[in-house]
Amino acid sequence: MLKNHLRAVSQGITVNDLGVSYGQIEALRDINLQVYPGKLTGVIGPNGAGKSTLIKAMLGLIDRGKGTISYQGRSLGEQLEQVAYVPQRSQIDWTYPATVWDVVMMGRVRKTGWLKRFSANSRQKADQSLARVGMEAFKDRPIGQLSGGQQQRVFLARSLAQDGEIFFFDEPFVGVDQKTEVIIFKIFEELAQAGKIVVVVNHDLGESITHFDDLILLNQSLIAYGSRQKVLQSAYLEQAYSGKVIFYNAA
Repeated sequence: MLKNHLRAVSQGITVNDLGVSYGQIEALRDINLQVYPGKLTGVIGPNGAGKSTLIKAMLGLIDRGKGTISYQGRSLGEQLEQVAYVPQRSQIDWTYPATVWDVVMMGRVRKTGWLKRFSANSRQKADQSLARVGMEAFKDRPIGQLSGGQQQRVFLARSLAQDGEIFFFDEPFVGVDQKTEVIIFKIFEELAQAGKIVVVVNHDLGESITHFDDLILLNQSLIAYGSRQKVLQSAYLEQAYSGKVIFYNAA
């Protein structure tokens, strides 16, 4: 059992002593945790808790004041070709003149190389990814003409086309319809079952919380992390949310 646990740790992401500040404002302090492959991991906490900051710092998108992020014993920053990241929809320029196909093919650029022709394999990967999210009929549609849920599915397809081992999604369920939420969770669960690392920033403590295997509960510092059952305890939630909080409690 111990041998299997050590193997899982070595294959996952380890965050050691992470701290992030914006000027004089401390956004995260003393974060130590591990994220395991084969599990759907949610990042939860109140507004301003540092949820998005955590994944941006892990990916090197913002400066870390201190700390290290490693994957399989090496710096994650040296292995970003393994990572697919979908930011919040509010951070994307939806007026950019790109079609659904253009966006999904962006997921193949790193493997193909800049200014190089896409291979037949890359085009096949893009087709398969669009079909997986049910958006193949929209491949020639400008991305700005889609609904919020459709746009989110296209960016999910782009991440799938990257063929990575690690997936980060920042608030993917904001502004999406029920059909899209079902599709997204189904794919997240398939990725986890395939042994991928899947990390999702999520603000909802309703029924959707039951989809997650593990949770990371933040409020500037790490309150708790581990299995859903371990983290969703009243004492931890009261500490994170500074008082009583109602959540969907299901095994």
